[in-house]
Amino acid sequence: MITQIIEELKKNTDDLYKAILDDIEDVKKANHESLVARNNIKVELMETLAKNKEELNLQLANEYEDGKDISIYKDAIDELELDLRKLYETNGKLAAIVLPVREMYKDIIEEITQINGGQLVEIRA
Repeated sequence: MITQIIEELKKNTDDLYKAILDDIEDVKKANHESLVARNNIKVELMETLAKNKEELNLQLANEYEDGKDISIYKDAIDELELDLRKLYETNGKLAAIVLPVREMYKDIIEEITQINGGQLVEIRA
């Protein structure tokens, strides 16, 4: 059971990593449609990761309480941790690309709003 959960976590981590790499490429190409379409998939993957992490912790605790040797899972869990770190770092790269663009758009909107007397769009009758 624990091995299956670890494998599921690894698969979800890998799928999420690939999605983030695709996001980085789509941001560079300004391919917004693909970014939006992939967002729901990433949310589902993150929810599954969280659920499986909780299940893994529960199963490890149960085996430990039953007196079983859980050190047999150490290598697989260490590898999973490395994959999660790589995912975290790659997500940070995406954020480093997206956040400045977000700030730029925010600044542009604020500037237009100030020019138009507090409204984003000037309406003339």
